[in-house]
Amino acid sequence: MSTTMTPMSAPVTLTPSRIGWTALTAIAPAIWGTTYIVTTHLLPEGHPLFAALMRSLPAGLIALLIARRLPRGSWWWKSLVLGTLNMGAFFPLLFLAAQHLPGGVAATLGASQPIVVAFLAVAILHEKPSAWRVTWGVIGMIGVALVVLGPEAKLDPIGILAGLAGAASMGTGVVLTKKWGRPEGVSAIGLAGWQLTAAGLVLLIPTMLIDGIPAGIDGPAVAGYLWLGLIGALLTYSLWFSGIRRLPVTATALLGLLSPLVAAILGAVIAAETLTPTQLVGFTVALIAMVSGQLNSPKKKARITS
Repeated sequence: MSTTMTPMSAPVTLTPSRIGWTALTAIAPAIWGTTYIVTTHLLPEGHPLFAALMRSLPAGLIALLIARRLPRGSWWWKSLVLGTLNMGAFFPLLFLAAQHLPGGVAATLGASQPIVVAFLAVAILHEKPSAWRVTWGVIGMIGVALVVLGPEAKLDPIGILAGLAGAASMGTGVVLTKKWGRPEGVSAIGLAGWQLTAAGLVLLIPTMLIDGIPAGIDGPAVAGYLWLGLIGALLTYSLWFSGIRRLPVTATALLGLLSPLVAAILGAVIAAETLTPTQLVGFTVALIAMVSGQLNSPKKKARITS
């Protein structure tokens, strides 16, 4: 018996196009994995808001110059909402969690984002609950924990709240980005520019009042800000928003598992540390979860072919 399906219920198969877009979108969280090492080794300490501002506003203005398009109509407030959720709130919360928690704990909390997205997709996008992807999200979080958590891990309440709030903020932004899409004729870099600029404007006054400008910004700090802004924001968010438009939103969120894994690799390489067998198992588990989450569940495939 064949089954007739509407576009909303059509199965998502791993076509060459989807594999290509998945690989391209995965570049974004892989690059985001460099944020921790760049922040701790290149940037002045104790200025999370200034770091967030420098990561968003200059990159946003450059993107606006490239795209040469400003928001119209409802996209003025949508850009403000998305920019605040995806960057303006997320960046400072990320830096705050990193300051109050060991990197491993912060990374594990960040790895909860696919689970957040899976539930928000039901509430906001009215998608059917996906036990398959929620399960792989939980397994992926466990894998990340095996990689990055150590015996020195301490649980600071402020850091935990910041880490969970950061995951919820960007998770909501990801789902709303999927829901609202982008206006016809606007490129991904244009959409990224609107959001990055909005985030920078949201951060501008709090940064000047709370953080101020760090004293003695040297060459390495300039290089760090350039990397985080041009590569870690402008390039990555353009790729990320392109992927969200074409891929299932929860599957896309699972690609975020790459971020803490890359961060752990860089930490081990720079510190000349050897990965333990437990960490290697964690890597394998997280990667399996990330890849498996891109697939349809076996039960769904069975229903489609029946």
